[in-house]
Amino acid sequence: MSILLQGFLALLPILVVAIFLVGLKWPASKAMPLSYITVVIVGLLVWKLPVIQIVGGTVKGLVVALSLLYIIFGSVLVLYTIMESGGLAQIRQSLIGVSADRRIQVIIVAWLFGSFIEGASGFGTPAAVACPLMLGLGFPAFAAVIAGMMIQSTPVSFGAVGTPIRTGVGTGLGAGTDPGINEFASNLGINIVDAAGTLNPIAYYDQFIALIAHNVAILHFVGGFLTPLFVVAFLTRYFGKNKSWSEGIAIWPFALFSALAFTIPYVLINRFVNYELTSMLGALIGLVIVIFAAKNKFLTPKEEDTWDFIDKKDWDPSWTGNIEVHYVEKPGGMSTLVAWLPYIFVAGLILITRLIPPLKAFLNDVAITYPAIGGLTEKWVILYSPGTIFIIVSLLTFLVHGMKTDSYVKAWKQAGKVTAGASVALIFTVPMVQVFINSGGGAAELLKMPYALAEATYQLAGGLWPLFAPIIGGLGAFVAGSNTVSNMTFSLFQFQTAQLIVDGNPALAPMAMQWPLWVVALQAIGGAAGNVICIHNVVAASAVVGFLGREGETIRKTFMFFLYYAFIPGAFGYSLLYWNAQGPFNLGSIILAVFYAVLIYVIATNKNRLKKLNTSIPKSINT
Repeated sequence: MSILLQGFLALLPILVVAIFLVGLKWPASKAMPLSYITVVIVGLLVWKLPVIQIVGGTVKGLVVALSLLYIIFGSVLVLYTIMESGGLAQIRQSLIGVSADRRIQVIIVAWLFGSFIEGASGFGTPAAVACPLMLGLGFPAFAAVIAGMMIQSTPVSFGAVGTPIRTGVGTGLGAGTDPGINEFASNLGINIVDAAGTLNPIAYYDQFIALIAHNVAILHFVGGFLTPLFVVAFLTRYFGKNKSWSEGIAIWPFALFSALAFTIPYVLINRFVNYELTSMLGALIGLVIVIFAAKNKFLTPKEEDTWDFIDKKDWDPSWTGNIEVHYVEKPGGMSTLVAWLPYIFVAGLILITRLIPPLKAFLNDVAITYPAIGGLTEKWVILYSPGTIFIIVSLLTFLVHGMKTDSYVKAWKQAGKVTAGASVALIFTVPMVQVFINSGGGAAELLKMPYALAEATYQLAGGLWPLFAPIIGGLGAFVAGSNTVSNMTFSLFQFQTAQLIVDGNPALAPMAMQWPLWVVALQAIGGAAGNVICIHNVVAASAVVGFLGREGETIRKTFMFFLYYAFIPGAFGYSLLYWNAQGPFNLGSIILAVFYAVLIYVIATNKNRLKKLNTSIPKSINT
């Protein structure tokens, strides 16, 4: 069977998602069972996988789904606890004190606070924290999901204290056990032996992975530079009375400043401190800088240009979910610090459990391990799960906010009801993913489905591969729901593909040693970008704000941002890698020049569009 046909057949479960979930807007609870059935049929009839292997993948997926539902439950429980305690009303007032402009609020809460949580915890936690917080601040559920998904791009490669790079890329490239990569590292000048002259993989491998990590940070700087601007433009275009991109673009100075406040420390920390702390410290520094700037009205809109949603009673019904936010006023009031304590507890517990090695090791050792089925097993590290942190924080909030028992019981019941609604979608989504990923070793002796897709794409792309490498990384994350898994799956393939391209083109010899490093970095960028369209991330983010059933609508919108985040860094990578062979006016450079020329034109002419908008629509609509 040709590799192109293998690639097409492997694509079928994903095509089902594209057609039914995204195209026909079926809810994930109906579309994902079809995708699961498709991957099972393809696995049995084409890949000829043993039934026990498919059962093993399904069970493994169910365990992962259960762990995700646990996180969802904990996240929603924190929201309802804060809502019932009266803390949410005070949190809302405190953020309005920084800025009443929703565009500024979404940058602070989603882009910066969400990125900090991603850097510390990862694995979908930022959406579980930031999306309910935005909902509580008065954002439509749909807007909260869109913003929460879009920011899961720049910080993701260094999320969970660098796990997608350290574990994802590191394990994917053999963690020091691959002789070819050992030789490559040695040729780079990295000393792969210790003082006694024996191979010491750990000693050199951190240096080798750090080189890739530096490239990843630069590529994220390219993509992340416009992320806040995209977020606010999407907010005003899809959730504003005027349906205008221009109202979001209008705060481009503050949006670009907020991007640089995060991405400049991000690159510097990656290069000179430790790549594992890139997202966490970069976002924390950015958060402090941007809040200070917003409070002091630096680059923020004038008061009369403050942008807000229209009155809630006039919202489009499609914007809202089934979580009804209400603001309970605590008798006697509550200080801002006490109101924010739950989120301070969340951040503190995440940092403590992730940055203290003995505690981290202990929590990871306490796990529920399920027996192997078809050679596949899974364990649930329940104490290390963000879900456990959320439940602990909920209990602490009950105490420090002085809640009544009946109000707290009500919060638990409401959280359970919301979580139950997400279960149907996830118990089909994640098993489909696990069968897809673990599809090797069948009687047909075909490549694993992800490899077949990647190999077929390479056959079609050839020397244009730097433009397509992020797409493969994104596809891996879209299916697997994890940048780490995508990097584990495709890093070696990307590394070897880069070497094949260089070996087949003598003109690329001057950059021969850089190609594999940059192409693997492009894989990591794509894997991060893929999180914004990942099915089970969308399901989880939707669940925590009660927006289940419209996952396809979310992906239809975030897909535009995914294309930007995969394609522009890809063009940068292409330009860099082909600079010596093709000169500065290569395809990548042309793509970048055209893109940024259009961007500058759009920004430069935005005032005129705003004037036309303001003269045709009453001013009161915008405030």
